[in-house]
Amino acid sequence: MLINENSSILIPVDFSKQSLVAIQQTYNLAKYTHSRIILMHADPNSSTDHQIELEQLAATTKAESGLEVDFINLKGDVYEATDKKAAELGSGLIVVGIDTQVRFRSFLGSNPVAKFIDHAPCPIITIRSSDNRNECKNILIPIDLSPESREKVGPVVQLAKYYNSAVKIVSVFPPNDEKYENELLPYINQVKRFIKESGIACTNKSIPSNNTAQAVVDYASNNEIDLIVQMNKKDGLFGTSDSHKIVEMSKVPVMSINPVKRESVRSGIH
Repeated sequence: MLINENSSILIPVDFSKQSLVAIQQTYNLAKYTHSRIILMHADPNSSTDHQIELEQLAATTKAESGLEVDFINLKGDVYEATDKKAAELGSGLIVVGIDTQVRFRSFLGSNPVAKFIDHAPCPIITIRSSDNRNECKNILIPIDLSPESREKVGPVVQLAKYYNSAVKIVSVFPPNDEKYENELLPYINQVKRFIKESGIACTNKSIPSNNTAQAVVDYASNNEIDLIVQMNKKDGLFGTSDSHKIVEMSKVPVMSINPVKRESVRSGIH
């Protein structure tokens, strides 16, 4: 599954600092994918709330980016509306800025962030930090032995070619689980070879840990990573998987991709 080009990038906005950061950090990606930017505001009680501010923000975004920019004002829950509108528009990507304290309160359940991501019809980038990341020098790709893991290799190669990025593979395995480590290493080498043959610099790091999400987030924070690309896995205790935890914890932007049917996988890794 690759990121669709010549489509749209949907950005839900609430005029907070984080949503403005999300807009600005989308400019280059919109240019690379030949996509128009769509700013979407939603209010539970009104489809005209902040109409003037939205029009002004769209005009500013167009002037700053030099890109085609549209806007939508809807009545409804912003996160439910985002997934629905992205599917309706055939958007190639959703980019959302999330304040550190936000837990997607409009959803019910133990992990509302997970519900929003699980229903996304396209890859979704979540941004919690206000750091300027217009460049993307290093992309981190966590790899494990799950059948879904390979599906993110195609988008990673696509992004790395856009930004001339290096790719860093990280694999986390339980300490003293020699069997799992031995099974993982050949696959890591295969992925690494494929990425290098695509003309992209690539390194790998194995980390023994019982806390996969924390290990990935710590590695990203300590190794100048600009983007984590992961598959969204819906399994886990109370519906909270490692991929959901990474989104919750990471100050580095995270791209989450929902798995597709096995016959649709075209990463080049088999």
